[in-house]
Amino acid sequence: MTTADTSTTAASAPPTGAPMTGRQVAALMVLLASQFMMAADFSVLNVALPEVGVSLGFSTGSLQWITTTFALCAAGCTLVFGRVGDYVGRRRIFTAGMVVLAVSSLVGGIADSAAMLLVARTLQGLATAAVTPSALALLTTAFAEPSLRTRALGLNSVMMSSGFSVGAILGGVLTDVLSWRWAFFINIPVAVAAIAIVPLVVDESRAAQRSRIDLPGALLITLGLFSGIYGVTRVGEQGLDLTAGVALIAAAVLLSVFWTVESRTVDALVPVKVLRKPDVAFGNVAALFIFGGETALIFFTGLYVQNVLGLSSLVAGLVLLGIGTGQIIAGVVGPRLLQRVSPRTMLGVSLALQGAFMLPALWADADSRWLIPLIITQFVNAFFSMMAALCFMVIATSSVDADEQGMATGMATQSQQVGIAIGIPLVSAAFATVVGQGTATTAKELTGIHVAIGVAGVSQLAVGLLLWLVLRSKFISPRWQM
Repeated sequence: MTTADTSTTAASAPPTGAPMTGRQVAALMVLLASQFMMAADFSVLNVALPEVGVSLGFSTGSLQWITTTFALCAAGCTLVFGRVGDYVGRRRIFTAGMVVLAVSSLVGGIADSAAMLLVARTLQGLATAAVTPSALALLTTAFAEPSLRTRALGLNSVMMSSGFSVGAILGGVLTDVLSWRWAFFINIPVAVAAIAIVPLVVDESRAAQRSRIDLPGALLITLGLFSGIYGVTRVGEQGLDLTAGVALIAAAVLLSVFWTVESRTVDALVPVKVLRKPDVAFGNVAALFIFGGETALIFFTGLYVQNVLGLSSLVAGLVLLGIGTGQIIAGVVGPRLLQRVSPRTMLGVSLALQGAFMLPALWADADSRWLIPLIITQFVNAFFSMMAALCFMVIATSSVDADEQGMATGMATQSQQVGIAIGIPLVSAAFATVVGQGTATTAKELTGIHVAIGVAGVSQLAVGLLLWLVLRSKFISPRWQM
């Protein structure tokens, strides 16, 4: 760590211990509850994926589309909704997203075909694109004092991790006892409650200065991300064919034009000066690997437990509980640790260790005795995954002004969703090279899982080490204060 880096760490600015007001506590509770629900929904459905595939006719290779369709829409529209929330009101966008979530969950729960389910997942992705950055922006604007903000973000991480853990177990119970359809139905009462309560306890929040919405920028970034994620997904499923190549080239062109347009637009959707901040740029790049790798690990762990070991959805949920528990513990101790160690240093280290503790899964075989070592190593992996995610979020939201919080949280959430969207398809491409199309033998599927997890783990390890070297470099000065 350089001298310049040391002078700006949380260690040099101990927490003030300022208490939260009653209204802040109420706002924190309802916003954290919404994040809890989003995390629980992801793990509930992830555990239920094999059952959904059998019920609606998804092949093993196409099962990823249930997750990818959701992430495609969430990633493509998050930044736009985050910026729109800055203009028209973050609470208004949050509430509208909850309405769409309730409707889409009903559609998913009654789906009788693969197409209908994917429509529901599309709507759920749009709802997430509206709710998540709005909730984070409401959270960061409600807690402007640095120590309170770090505490609130830490609690946010804990609630999301708790939601993941509860969802993993709940998904197994619901699928075994009732039906995978309850993975959708369970969202409806929670969404309705949020719609009723949020206006009562959360103040509206928007940018102090209203300006026109950058429609060209919004269109370019949305189409560019859609094209890129679709191209990557197509490569993962069909290989690099003409359609995938055209989509990837279109994405490169659209995103290049987006950069040019934004650099010349006064009221840019994403000011280029923000993208040029090292903390923002490197933090958001790290998010692609943090969330992409972890999502892929969760996806293939579910396949391993249910398809290779032949165990139930409930057991798969209990195995994933190890990941959730590790994340909860990191969410509790992480904010305190970041008062002593620079998040810029911890980001790269945590990402590298996240990848390193993914690799022991390469030795897992078709014997259930591997479940205990798998749970232990994934617990450690998840701890460092949450540490990396917390570092990334603190960096991404501490580098911009209050008026740009919707944009900052939208960008951070979008990086997270892009990582989720491309993580499974990219790793599935490695999986598909082994198992091919159609039904695969258990042995071949196990080999494919080993290759997929190996690709994800080595990528995280390499990028984490690179970020550690770059972010501690004396050539990059800190741009934010805790």
